[in-house]
Amino acid sequence: MPRFSVIVPARGVQGFLRHCLDSVLTQSFEEVELIAVDDCSDGGDGAIIDACAAADPRVVPVHLERPGGVGPARNAGARRATGEYLLFLDGDDFLTPGALAAVDARLRAAGEPDVLLFDHDRLNVWEQLHGSADREFLEAHADTVFTAEDVPGCLTVLPAAWNRAVRRDLWEAHGFAFADGPYDEVPVVFETLLAAARIACLDRVCVTWRKRRRGSASTLPGRHHFAVIDRYDALFHTLTGTGLGGGIETARGVLFDHAVERLLRIMEDDGRVRPADRPDFFRELAGVLRRHRPAGAELPPHLNSYAVYRSMRRAGTLRQRTAKKLRARRHRTARTVYRRYYALQLRRPVDENLVVYAAYWNRGVFCNPAAIHARARELAPHLRGVWLVDRKHRDEVPPGVEAVLVNSRRYWEVMARAKYLVNNANFPGTVHKRPEQVYLQTHHGTPLKKMGMDLRRHPAAAGGMSFLRLLDHADQWDYCLSANPHSTEVWQRVYPSDYETLPTGYPRNDVFFTATAEDVRRIRAELGIAPGTTAVLYAPTHRDYERGFRPPLDLERLADALGEGHQLLVRTHYFYGADSRLAALEEAGRIRDVSQYPSVEELALASDALLCDFSSLMFDYANLDRPIVVHSSDWEAYRHARGVYFDLLSGEPGDTPGHVARDEQEIAGLFHSGRWADGRAAELRAAFRERFCPYDDGLAAERVVRRVLLGEDGLLPVVPAAERTVAPPPHEAERGGEAEPCTQA
Repeated sequence: MPRFSVIVPARGVQGFLRHCLDSVLTQSFEEVELIAVDDCSDGGDGAIIDACAAADPRVVPVHLERPGGVGPARNAGARRATGEYLLFLDGDDFLTPGALAAVDARLRAAGEPDVLLFDHDRLNVWEQLHGSADREFLEAHADTVFTAEDVPGCLTVLPAAWNRAVRRDLWEAHGFAFADGPYDEVPVVFETLLAAARIACLDRVCVTWRKRRRGSASTLPGRHHFAVIDRYDALFHTLTGTGLGGGIETARGVLFDHAVERLLRIMEDDGRVRPADRPDFFRELAGVLRRHRPAGAELPPHLNSYAVYRSMRRAGTLRQRTAKKLRARRHRTARTVYRRYYALQLRRPVDENLVVYAAYWNRGVFCNPAAIHARARELAPHLRGVWLVDRKHRDEVPPGVEAVLVNSRRYWEVMARAKYLVNNANFPGTVHKRPEQVYLQTHHGTPLKKMGMDLRRHPAAAGGMSFLRLLDHADQWDYCLSANPHSTEVWQRVYPSDYETLPTGYPRNDVFFTATAEDVRRIRAELGIAPGTTAVLYAPTHRDYERGFRPPLDLERLADALGEGHQLLVRTHYFYGADSRLAALEEAGRIRDVSQYPSVEELALASDALLCDFSSLMFDYANLDRPIVVHSSDWEAYRHARGVYFDLLSGEPGDTPGHVARDEQEIAGLFHSGRWADGRAAELRAAFRERFCPYDDGLAAERVVRRVLLGEDGLLPVVPAAERTVAPPPHEAERGGEAEPCTQA
């Protein structure tokens, strides 16, 4: 029998779940079973749980047949438990190092009590830790064992499932269970304390509670928070049958005061109860408190009526309103003429058939938004797509595509009235998304480098970024696209908000599965690549710690080392403009500068291999099942300055997409020897593709159009890897070959 059964319910927490499960499995105290319950998550929770179970026999995976919520998921886990003590841990929280050893030691020292209360801290989105309000009580009773009758103050410890260990015998003997719905831990956390013959405390932080900004029921305003009133009503009814004898009135008094404070705090929380619902919430909570007030006790004056309660808070409210008016006045004064026009347009109804697209901070018609726009023209011709472009790139908009200049009068009109907003970056902070609008964030790559809130530890990469503004942007998203489970986990963690992540694959990669041999031949001809030539696409990434474009490789030396029969296509990052050094090399016939070529996807189709360093292009290119060579010379500098999510150079399947080379001679040696396309390269590429390309199958754009723009339920199923077709490589295309089934594992 294990000492502890740790029960983790999981639904929509894939961004944090690995950390949670690892915090249990890496404890120094190993006599534990980890029961991870997948509550029918439509994200990657179930896959993460199964992967952990395959790696560690202590993990017991439980997959529910239908979603039930946190309470039923916890109950399902408790029914599977075999440990002496039950601990409940939410999937986005984690145990502190050494927590289980400390819990075990205190349980033994206290003579195996029925319940052990322990401390926790809170971690906010800024990764700031805050201590709990329970610390003083836990320290005062750290060396005693008591009952709720002896020390009723234990009933004021935060009523959470995860800050206590409960003897499984007690749990099963009383048939304890969490409730179905919001605030499921009330009243069971109180019932276990009232039923316990022995209670002990541990004045040590054992759990870190991740305080979510968005994305959970507790942070979503609505009338579902009224459920907490019913929970306390049920708790007070239960008190009559606890068997506490003479201590019942003392316990009732302590719980009554606790309920008053907590219910009013919930009512005043803007993230829980809307102002319009507060009078109803107040009336219901006051009714419960009147019914259950302790014998001889008077109802506090501020609970006599909502009008009385509000009048007692009016002074503070008036100060808040005055400050708000002053802020609004300053904002109005600062508006430009167009901003005033924008405000007027916001009063007009939303155009249900208007879609606004933008890519790379208004650089033109590119990436995932471009693929979605093209597919929407076919599947939803009633929708009118308008692109945002800046003045520098307005002449690059393809014929037949409607575009508006940023900050023009028309720009503010479409931003105010479009039903759908589609972007692979962010709109400026001056744009305010209306509740009626639907905002789709497509992103523009799979994250190898640290992103979003993770950049707080990398100031050189953050470059003065406003993380408050970043959070404001994420709060406006309704949908967020993901190309793979890795991205889903990262997005949820680094852009913490309550958008819905869609595992669609990247629409821009659809062309890899729809392009023909004729397309490959055409693109190569446009680029001037002679038949039989091995075209190597070199696409170095941007370095945050360098100013301007500084090629990590000596391109002249590399071109010479590759020699005849090879064409080096050089694609600089879109942050950089024209480069005179590249122009000179192209003039001399050493390279082909394709930095301004409009489609990086077409460049990928035209190439025989990708030479990259740390660019996210490698994740997209892997779909083509063509060789990838990684240039690694400044990996350590990049890794420390920017931060990365995994070791690209580990050589482990799934981490490294192909052979690694340190300099020009090693790169040329790979191509001359044939190792660039050998069996080892194919093995690494297959594992990399399996990990990072599970959703890309040529249907990503259609999935997005149907789900977001047409409002269809669900997503089109993903084509199995073995049944996908991929564009033929150049040597096959030149022989007239067409697309063949992909060999993805």
